[in-house]
Amino acid sequence: MPKYHVYRSIEIDGSPDDVFDVVVDFSQWQEWSPWLCAEPNAEPNADVTVTGDPSSLEAQYSWSGEVVGAGEMEHKKLERGRLIECELRFLKPFKLTCEVCFDLEPAGTGTKITWHMRGSLPWFLFWMTSMMEVYIGMDYERGLKMLKEWIETGEILSRTVNNGVVSVGPIRMAGIRKTCSLRDIGPQMQSALCQAAETISQHGISNDAGVMTVYHTANLKTGVFDFTSGIILPDSAEPPGELSMWSIPTIKALCLEHHGNYEHLGNAWSSAHQIARYRKYKQARVGTFEIYHNDPEQTPPAEIHTDVYMPLRKV
Repeated sequence: MPKYHVYRSIEIDGSPDDVFDVVVDFSQWQEWSPWLCAEPNAEPNADVTVTGDPSSLEAQYSWSGEVVGAGEMEHKKLERGRLIECELRFLKPFKLTCEVCFDLEPAGTGTKITWHMRGSLPWFLFWMTSMMEVYIGMDYERGLKMLKEWIETGEILSRTVNNGVVSVGPIRMAGIRKTCSLRDIGPQMQSALCQAAETISQHGISNDAGVMTVYHTANLKTGVFDFTSGIILPDSAEPPGELSMWSIPTIKALCLEHHGNYEHLGNAWSSAHQIARYRKYKQARVGTFEIYHNDPEQTPPAEIHTDVYMPLRKV
């Protein structure tokens, strides 16, 4: 059977014992789980059950939800400040058992934690091995960012609201088109928005309609994104010829709000994709997009509001 091993690491400002105590406690997983945010409108504890002493091998964690499916996990080996080994059993939408492990080691004044998943797929799912690396890896990266923030600050500035399928548009946007890696997308997007805003201003066009980014393509295996960031044009404005144009008529789209730091925007996008898979929505080939509702430099991080849209073919 095809085997897989996915792992991601992060450094946290906390001792190995302190990090261990948070991760071993299943009752805290609801705060930083990269999957539970896919059902953002449910009560936090509605679909999660935690039993047993969290510091013992009797501890168990189970979840159940329409979008996130169902499963259970239990501790198998614990070494405080060093190691947490668990058995993870997916029950829905498919059955799969794998090993989950957290390795902890001192790193400067903090702790390096590495999150592993190891297992085997049925032979007829061999084609999913590379997909496991990509999608589970991205989930782990999101989860570790939230774990770090939870341990270091006691809160996570990320909240997602599912607005369901809405009508949006028409929209015309003039901006700068770029291609870059996911790790560089933040500064590249900021550069594109600044350049687009300056050009719009030089042509005497108002930018009061807002700013946005459209993702034309995203290659998750290579981590390369092709996007345009720019200014939403007023109805009467003529677009500057030196900027790239993008437009849509009125369309239907799955819309999720994200409130909080941009570094956690992946939570909203992951939720959108999980909801679309569950609802069997078909994505339209016009590009997914984000609309930004406030200036992050003048807005408290918890109040930064971004809407993400996944255009749909038919609903």
